[in-house]
Amino acid sequence: MTKTVFSLCFMCTVRCPIKVEVENGQVKWIEGNPHVPGMQGSLCPRGVAAIALVNDPERIQGPMVRTGPRGSGEWKRVSWDEALNLVASKLQEIAKSYGWRSIVWGERANLNTHVVKTFMRLIGSPNYFSHDALCKGSVNTACRSLFGYTDPEIGIDYKNTKHIVLYGRNFFEALEVRPVNFLLQAMEEGAKLTYIDPRVTVTATKAHNYFMIRPGTDLAFNYALMHVIIKEKLYDVKFVERWVKGFQELEAFIQPYTPEWAEKETGIPAARIVALARELSQQKPSVIFHFGYRGASHPNEIYFRRSILMLNALMGSIEAKGGLFFKKGPKEAGGKPARKLTEQDGLPKVTEVRFDKVGTEVFPLPDPNHGVPQMLPFAILNEDPYPIKAAIFNRFDPLLSIPDRSLTERAFEKLDFIVTIDIQWSDIAWHSDVVLPESVFLERTDCVQQANGLKPQMFLRRQAVLPRYDTLPAPIIVKRLADRLGFGRFFPYETMEDLVKWQLEGTGFTLEDFDRKGFVAYTDKEIWWDRENGLKLKTPSSKIEFVSSLLENAGYPSFPPYEPVLPPPEGRYRLMVGRCAQHTHISTQNNPYLNELVPENVLWINRREAERLGINNGDFVEVSSSCGDVCLRAYVTDLIHPEAVFMLHGFGHTARFATRSFGKGAADVVLQENKSDNVGGSPALDDTLVRVRRAYRK
Repeated sequence: MTKTVFSLCFMCTVRCPIKVEVENGQVKWIEGNPHVPGMQGSLCPRGVAAIALVNDPERIQGPMVRTGPRGSGEWKRVSWDEALNLVASKLQEIAKSYGWRSIVWGERANLNTHVVKTFMRLIGSPNYFSHDALCKGSVNTACRSLFGYTDPEIGIDYKNTKHIVLYGRNFFEALEVRPVNFLLQAMEEGAKLTYIDPRVTVTATKAHNYFMIRPGTDLAFNYALMHVIIKEKLYDVKFVERWVKGFQELEAFIQPYTPEWAEKETGIPAARIVALARELSQQKPSVIFHFGYRGASHPNEIYFRRSILMLNALMGSIEAKGGLFFKKGPKEAGGKPARKLTEQDGLPKVTEVRFDKVGTEVFPLPDPNHGVPQMLPFAILNEDPYPIKAAIFNRFDPLLSIPDRSLTERAFEKLDFIVTIDIQWSDIAWHSDVVLPESVFLERTDCVQQANGLKPQMFLRRQAVLPRYDTLPAPIIVKRLADRLGFGRFFPYETMEDLVKWQLEGTGFTLEDFDRKGFVAYTDKEIWWDRENGLKLKTPSSKIEFVSSLLENAGYPSFPPYEPVLPPPEGRYRLMVGRCAQHTHISTQNNPYLNELVPENVLWINRREAERLGINNGDFVEVSSSCGDVCLRAYVTDLIHPEAVFMLHGFGHTARFATRSFGKGAADVVLQENKSDNVGGSPALDDTLVRVRRAYRK
């Protein structure tokens, strides 16, 4: 028996629409959904490799309870009732002693996040956080400071652009299928690509202009671009006069930051900076300065991301074809969005201070919907603002995601109870007290994806095959836990199909409407706002705020003076981390197909520096920082700036049951210092200095 199921991939957070071919209860083929523009049937390596998930014998196959010391690998398989009863009783016991605020829930934000947030409100804990903040918290804050919208509420019109500028956004490796296809289409029609990065990535090889910039000096580059654009009046005068608040202040601020000044700071010749500014001005407003996907590199991250967004505004590329646009929701098309459990009447309002102090004078600006996760170890160790005693982690591994693993491990020793919900043996699952196995995405239906954009739509992840093992969808786990804690009535479903039907009430769509193409649309016409008078900005001034109310009211300047980035001392290098096309963060290294393609990471090091250190290509090297040391092979190359070294994120796993990834490569978090952009909220993942020396054995 064969069937076709339209669904959404979950091998990363992009959620590409897919078509799944099933034969006799087995997934036989996965490809991009041909009904969705931009997919063209294509899929990245990770999406295709999802076919290995269902029958992987190294999956977590049933609820597990630890019987030995944490990290010992001693486990007992139990029933769901036994596992959930234990979790409920331990949470109640901890709450009795320390209050419900002592419980945190961290996850990779997903389609079911509203279920978890409902649970946390019901128990009275403010301490939900998501991995999103580790990746792009400062991008979120930067967008709100200028437009009043978060970064997920802003879209990019790749297919109509004439010129796109990418700052370390390794577009063709850390990839999203539809944007890649749209940009390639635009480039075939003459669009230009400018790429700025201390490392020559695959994206750099596709660029018309490539700038090997000194690590950490991108803000200086942007200030010099602004200097030229304003001095030579290359900006969109009409748009800026109509929509920008604070242009005169920026014009005065930018005076000293000339291309000649920037050349000394960035290593980029002044003439090239001037030429780029003039070229971009000829192509406005169909110009994109990409504001980034991972925006968590340096302590000045928010100001760098703001500078990118301000360059878009200077080009008039806001709400312009080939530029940026604000995503339109169902109401713009006369429709209603899917419901969320968080919208129910009767939910308590939680007023406790968060563990990370977001919303206080310590972190007044980061988004409380995501928090500042890298503060968790400090909150636990210092019991400030209060003791944290229990943690639940859902498809998120803090041991491989939060900088300074040693610090995180010390903090977690103080936790009385750790629960992990996951499909596989992550490092945090290995160090948990209870592990609750989630069904893989091919085995479950998830909540509705409200896909806002130029044409608002809804997509649905649909169950393609039955679960192979004793696993459950996360919303079912949450509901059963809520039942045991006495507030199950706020989870009005028994199955995922029940929950989706509840969400769709009032939208005019049914579950069956998704069968034919995998999505439903509110309109077939693109919705653009009038650039003359129709921009619906959410700032207090209803303008694009170069001088930001959000920043200024919190006591931060809109334009702080630039702080020079000093070259590392001799023998030290700025550690950079990043992604590849074959892996997603820390979650795919044990996939049999992807592990075969990229089994471990290596350390990129400049050839001249390697020769000075006596390091040959393929040698094992020891890399050390103030936080720890790791050993991995060297990749000696001319394709990286001599002040930097680079390694892929996501390796160095220690969970022994994940045999393919166990002990392969090195974890960047062992080296990274836990420091932050205190204004925007992101960690500074590329701001650690390391030493490198040849290791004569691993």
